[in-house]
Amino acid sequence: MMFRKNRITFNNFLSSTPARAYIFQKTPYEEQIRQAARLIKDADYVLIGAGAGMSTAAGAIYGGEWFKVHFADFRRKYGTGSYMQDMYSAGFYPYPSEEAYWGYWSKQCIMAGIDADYTPLHKTLLSVLKGKKVFCLSTNADAQFEKAGLPADKIFCTQGDYFHIQCARGCHQKRYEAIELFNQMDAARKDCDIPSSMVPKCPVCGGRMNMNLRIDHYFVQDKDWYEAEKRFGYFLSEAISSGRKICLLELGVGFNTPMIIRFPFEKLMREYEQISLVRLNLNEAIIPESFGSRAVGINVDMKQSIEDICSLES
Repeated sequence: MMFRKNRITFNNFLSSTPARAYIFQKTPYEEQIRQAARLIKDADYVLIGAGAGMSTAAGAIYGGEWFKVHFADFRRKYGTGSYMQDMYSAGFYPYPSEEAYWGYWSKQCIMAGIDADYTPLHKTLLSVLKGKKVFCLSTNADAQFEKAGLPADKIFCTQGDYFHIQCARGCHQKRYEAIELFNQMDAARKDCDIPSSMVPKCPVCGGRMNMNLRIDHYFVQDKDWYEAEKRFGYFLSEAISSGRKICLLELGVGFNTPMIIRFPFEKLMREYEQISLVRLNLNEAIIPESFGSRAVGINVDMKQSIEDICSLES
């Protein structure tokens, strides 16, 4: 097949620069919704780009009163300073031991990943994409699209997840499933710590283990990661080579790591006329002015905009 000879690689996809002239579109909200629904309906291929804002809009809670209640024991032990305000910040706390480190992270992985189920919005979105060729490029670690029914081979999670661990020094390129281990840690946790006997050690070098999340240059990209990368490249190459319409559906991607989804999506828009962009993001859905009617940016609560778009398609 022709597209396999000229397959787009993930590195090619990432080589992009931001646009220079952005605008907040002044079109009335109702017309923006109609335009977004039309761009999605007309597309044969839909590439979803999912960022943290999608999980937040779907109902994920990381801080506030929820964190204070569910992580009250950690706040009592480690204080209520800037680290202990939400799960994101608490993950960077300088825990005094591995027992303390895994005491916290096993709970976060259970709360934010293993037991997390805020998929209704994901299911609503996927329902309107039936009959289309769909792939999801995600920076989220919570596996909500997979839980909502999108096949795992249609998802590429570039930044790791809450379900695997790796050698902290990346001495070998393999990650290990840790769901059962985290549940055992959760049951055995006392005063925020796990027993020393449960602290995982690298089976190769005997050193520390860490979450398989892209937090430093030791992040492990194993065989499964590279297989997902290939499937992403094949999907995008096939879509472009087909000459059919492609919709980039960007969901909650801000400016923390725009080089993974946001800027590459803009690069694709500049290079291929067959591609359109639907950018949904509360207060950050600015659109390059040059994209014209091929793009729409909706700056409201994403749960509302997704439901409104889907209601026109149902």
